[in-house]
Amino acid sequence: MIKGEALNHVFDIGKPGQFHAIKDINITFNSGELYGILGPSGCGKSTLLYLLSGLRRPTSGKVLFDDINIGELNDKELSSFRMKNFGFIFQRHFLVNYLSALDNVLVPVDKEANKYRELAQEMLCDLGLKELMNKKPYEISGGQRQRVAIARALINRPKVIFADEPTASLDHQNAQSVMNFLSKYKKNSTVIVVTHDEAILNKDYEKIHIWDGKLKDGDE
Repeated sequence: MIKGEALNHVFDIGKPGQFHAIKDINITFNSGELYGILGPSGCGKSTLLYLLSGLRRPTSGKVLFDDINIGELNDKELSSFRMKNFGFIFQRHFLVNYLSALDNVLVPVDKEANKYRELAQEMLCDLGLKELMNKKPYEISGGQRQRVAIARALINRPKVIFADEPTASLDHQNAQSVMNFLSKYKKNSTVIVVTHDEAILNKDYEKIHIWDGKLKDGDE
């Protein structure tokens, strides 16, 4: 379980352009569930994701993961904690251009371990990339690169998957395929997806709406 308690985040604090992006949010995500964080551009949904995942530290409030206050970890401890427990999918794929698709998936783990190679191959097949495993990122399309990045995020079986607009570069059919792929992992992981497109979230997703840095009525 991951919880945000009285979360606030202010950009450029104390400066003329100070901006209060997240305002007094209390929220709980249960293990093995699917969540979609929805809202217009600039509403604070990505900032909330970064606070929950430890990629940003809140201005005030705290984030608890299984009763561990991740804000009390130093930078080295937090980095190790994220690597062990969390998986990340971003709008940009951040693949290593000189590695094959398969080797990109294996970057976070021991690529010589058979169990990981077999899992990586299985994931790439499930994502429709069976024939592209040995291709470099510059040899495949943007949507295909994004699917490689999704497999990479899941290779270490994270307890929480954080996805920030994971289907932004995909057409509708491939977007639905990716979301169905993520849904398969809810038995092992909490899946938290930030998106502006409610249509990609099936009925299994609990929808959380954010407006102007706050949870909308009904989400608190």
